[in-house]
Amino acid sequence: MSITSLSPLDGRYESKVSELSNYFSEAGLIYYRVYVEIEWLIFICNDLKLKNTRKFSASEIKFLRKIYDDMNEEEALKVKVIEKITNHDVKAIEYYIKEKMFAPKWKDLLEFVHFGCTSEDINNLSYALMVNDGLYECLMESMEDILADILDKVEVYKKIPMLARTHGQPASPTTMGKEFFNVYKRLERQVENLVAVEILGKINGAVGNYNAHHIAYPEIDWIEASEKFITNLGLMPNLYTTQIEPHDFLAEIFDCMKRINTILIDFDRDIWTYVSLGYFKQKLKEGEVGSSTMPHKVNPIDFENSEGNLGMANSLLSHFSEKLPISRMQRDLTDSTVQRNIGSAFGYCLLAYDSLLKGLGKLEINEKALEKDLNDNWEVLAEAVQTVMRKNNIEKPYEKLKELTRGKRLTEKDYKEFVKKLKLPKGDSERLMNLTPSTYIGLAEKLMDV
Repeated sequence: MSITSLSPLDGRYESKVSELSNYFSEAGLIYYRVYVEIEWLIFICNDLKLKNTRKFSASEIKFLRKIYDDMNEEEALKVKVIEKITNHDVKAIEYYIKEKMFAPKWKDLLEFVHFGCTSEDINNLSYALMVNDGLYECLMESMEDILADILDKVEVYKKIPMLARTHGQPASPTTMGKEFFNVYKRLERQVENLVAVEILGKINGAVGNYNAHHIAYPEIDWIEASEKFITNLGLMPNLYTTQIEPHDFLAEIFDCMKRINTILIDFDRDIWTYVSLGYFKQKLKEGEVGSSTMPHKVNPIDFENSEGNLGMANSLLSHFSEKLPISRMQRDLTDSTVQRNIGSAFGYCLLAYDSLLKGLGKLEINEKALEKDLNDNWEVLAEAVQTVMRKNNIEKPYEKLKELTRGKRLTEKDYKEFVKKLKLPKGDSERLMNLTPSTYIGLAEKLMDV
């Protein structure tokens, strides 16, 4: 951590998001570019067997792949030195690889490094691999941990009734487990949508038509060749592009992530409110303080940190999904500087997910507080009574309950006296007389088993 860092991701929070630097740092981008360039060289020589190339031996392939396997900070800095001269980041990668292939035996193959490629052929594949790895090797693990934690709490809270609040006011009861299950199902659906997004790539030249490829080797089926190469990288080929892969799949990913984050913001705020209502206590940690002046405080800071960082992430993700699919005619460079910030969005996501998990780990449900809240609000049974009155064709049921309860606190005694006067059929009367705010939870428990 550097105390002079401009971004908190590289300063205060560096230790919490450092794993992402393997993918989204400048060194990470250099690695992916070198990887794509080397694999393309091997492919056109060994798979396509282009005229004036030759097939690499196993030892030669091992040597070439060692170039990216050995990529570290020191090697990445060598690329940056070259870039100072070229003033072009991808051309610097090409020259770096050629320097590594300094032996005479490579001389006849040097000009096949970056063969037929525009910079964007290398960049789009590098970013696709970067996003894929960062998503599935870092963020998805945290998402799955959140889903697992919520589902565990669903089981623990399954039978614990709580007063619902619509518009912030007492409403028909639910269970804490059901409320957590709502969040789980929302998240599960969006994670499934995220996983379903195909990660695309292209390697079709300066305007997407294989112009240079075809003029040099008209006998090669370049469409089929590019499909095979991209598939070998673990990506889905996009054959219909300009100079750039249009980034629609990136927008789909970022929009899915944004929806996941929005659900989590909603969850953070609800948990924050439940803590403020006393529904949850928070486990204490030795040495921590909640206020510089009020010693009694135990603040829900993990949920606040999560909410704040999710907002930061969504601001970036929104811009990415709106901007990246737009490029003037066959290419402009506005996507280049924007894509360099993808790691920041992922960083804020990772911070938020970890804060949420930390906060969930501190929660201790306060059943006494939940029970007291229910017992203090018998008026929430007005819905039940007026509905049974409707069933039995009693005149103006809603209006009668409105007069009895609107803006008023109803006691158990008030409730039972009113029900007794209704002269309902025995079954309905007994059901309402035995009803309490704690038992008026409908099918909440059953819904968690569907």
